[in-house]
Amino acid sequence: MRGTPSILHLDLDAFFAGVEQRDKPSLRGKPVVVGGIGGRGVVATASYEARVFGVRSAMSTAEARRRAPHAAYLAGRFDAYRQSSRIVMALLAELSPVVEPLGLDEAYVDLAAGGMAADSPARIAELVTELRDELGRRTEGLQASVGVGSSKFIAKLASEAAKPNGQLVVPAGTELEMISPLPVRSVPGVGPATLERLTRLGIVTVADLQRASAKELVRELGQAAGTALHELAFARDDRPVQHLREAKSISVEDTFATDLVDRAEMVTVIERDAATVAERLRKSGLFTRTISIKVRLADFTTWTRSRTLDGATDSTDRIGSVARQLLAGVETPGGVRLLGVGVANFTAAAQEELFWSADEPRPVDEQVVRAVPMMKRRFGADRTWVAGQDVEHDLHGRGWVWGAGHGVVTVRFETRLTGVGPVRSLPADDPGLRPAALLPMAWQVAEDAGGLE
Repeated sequence: MRGTPSILHLDLDAFFAGVEQRDKPSLRGKPVVVGGIGGRGVVATASYEARVFGVRSAMSTAEARRRAPHAAYLAGRFDAYRQSSRIVMALLAELSPVVEPLGLDEAYVDLAAGGMAADSPARIAELVTELRDELGRRTEGLQASVGVGSSKFIAKLASEAAKPNGQLVVPAGTELEMISPLPVRSVPGVGPATLERLTRLGIVTVADLQRASAKELVRELGQAAGTALHELAFARDDRPVQHLREAKSISVEDTFATDLVDRAEMVTVIERDAATVAERLRKSGLFTRTISIKVRLADFTTWTRSRTLDGATDSTDRIGSVARQLLAGVETPGGVRLLGVGVANFTAAAQEELFWSADEPRPVDEQVVRAVPMMKRRFGADRTWVAGQDVEHDLHGRGWVWGAGHGVVTVRFETRLTGVGPVRSLPADDPGLRPAALLPMAWQVAEDAGGLE
């Protein structure tokens, strides 16, 4: 714990839903739910208007639909979220050279490393106000909650207390006053199982936790968890803000003396490489959001395919599963000369994947490095339109998919630049309708190059 409030925690409010409401004027002020929209889907983010009905992250989409049947349910646009996230992270980097992203919508900033360790709480509050105003300008309307404290623990609790769209600076020396009345579930590491054990001990608030002895907590929760919880109860947290700039990607490749033609052997190689990559990832203390494969065919055509998850993982099984799925989408006539697995887009914290359900298709970014005959794309003869997807029409212009089924796709033709637009129903195979790329933003930031090359 520092002697000054010099660690900032920023959390973009209902981020995925906020981006959708910004880009879809007709949804502003309306309940919006983003996540898996299939039968086994899970809510990734709910707008504050949807939360009024009890919809929350990690809830099944089926339950969300029961609670808020009139909300807009969107499959999500991860490219749009990355576009806005990069703008925010670049803005934070102007405050300090030490920024620790925790995902697309959350980050810690070491203000001391940016020369603001000696600033008064009042000056820090002014700086945070300026930051939030500038964030709204550069992202064209997104909102964030910001907390500043003497440790990561306090900064995080402060940003939670400031939600939505607020800010809180906790002066040094007032930490215990702030945290003592809070429910014990506010402390990091107190999940449902730990909460149940603490409740049996009569520990309901942080103040109750402070009165419990370290020995009692260790006996009930184990040495590591009990000791850590006792320290946090008194706001003792010395974890540094960790800047993740060294590693851009981790990859493993195999080149074969004789072209590999058996698919089962290819899968074996991919799984082995995925296990090696995952082990290196864990040793680095990192979690990946983007998993890639590289395939060089017998004629030296080279494909790279990647998938960006809605969470972050260091799991061998998860990385291997995605790599196998990516390989399944690559045709290998004549065999392969090289196979590789890579990971990139790192974060310092694991993030549970809530964005997609198992029964829904996931997007794949693909790149061919040498000219090859055109392959059938996802939106070929069998078009699949997904709720929330950006589209454009030869006659009606740009819009987004409201819904599709029974050979019809319903589109609202509007963008964040147009205001509320009209709704039209079109044949699903309308030759004038096609997927659209993201609209550019004035402050957009190019994504760091990475991958397997």
